[in-house]
Amino acid sequence: MTVAAIIPAAGSGKRLGGDTPKAFRLIAGTTLLRRSVDAVATSVDSVVVAVPPHWCVAAQAALAGAACPTAVVVGGATRQESVFVALTALAPSVDVVLVHDAARPLMPPAVVAAVVAAVHAGAAAVVPAVPVPDTVKSVDAAGRVIATVDRTALVAIQTPQGFRRDVLERAHGVASAVATDDAALVEALGIPVVTVPGHPAGFKITTPYDVVLAEALLGSRT
Repeated sequence: MTVAAIIPAAGSGKRLGGDTPKAFRLIAGTTLLRRSVDAVATSVDSVVVAVPPHWCVAAQAALAGAACPTAVVVGGATRQESVFVALTALAPSVDVVLVHDAARPLMPPAVVAAVVAAVHAGAAAVVPAVPVPDTVKSVDAAGRVIATVDRTALVAIQTPQGFRRDVLERAHGVASAVATDDAALVEALGIPVVTVPGHPAGFKITTPYDVVLAEALLGSRT
C-alpha cells in the first residue's frame, strides 16, 4: 500500500499569540510544521500540507530537505476544509491516508508506524489514544457541577489518524457538520474506528505554556 500524510496547517493559532500562523512558530529553532512532517516522514511515501494563503513559499522553505516528498496547497477556512483540499491533491496511487496536526510536533515516529500498521492489518480507521488522567465532571451553563463522569471508558485522541483513502474521501464527501477530527466524520458513517496506544509527547501545542513544555522536552533529548 502507498501511504501519504496530510497536515492541515492553515490555522492562525490565536491562543498561542503573535502574528505568525501557529505552524510557522519556532520550537527550539525549527517550525512546528517541519517537526510534524519529520514525525511522520519515515512511515509515509509523501506529505501534503495545507497552509494559509501567502504562506506557500515559507512552507516550501521550511520543508526543504524533508525525508520524503512534500507538496504545499492553500488550505481552507476550517481544518476540515483544509483536509478536504489536501485529499484532492493526493496522487491516485495513495491507498492509506494519515491526517496529522501540525500542532503535535513531538509525536514519536513509533506511534505513527503503529497507526499505519493497523490500517495495513485491515482497519478502516485508526486513532492514537491516551488515558484521561484527571477527574472529569459535567457542568451546567452556570458552571455548577452536575455529575462526575466515569473516566475509565474515556480516552483522549491524538494524531496522526489513519484511514483507508476511500473511507476518508467518503466521510468528507458526505459530511454535513463541522467535526473536530476526521475520525468523527468516519464514525458518522457507522464505520468502526479502532485505537492504538498514543504517547504523552504527542500533546497538542495550543498555548505559550505548551511551547515551554515542548522546548524542555526537546532539550532533554540533547
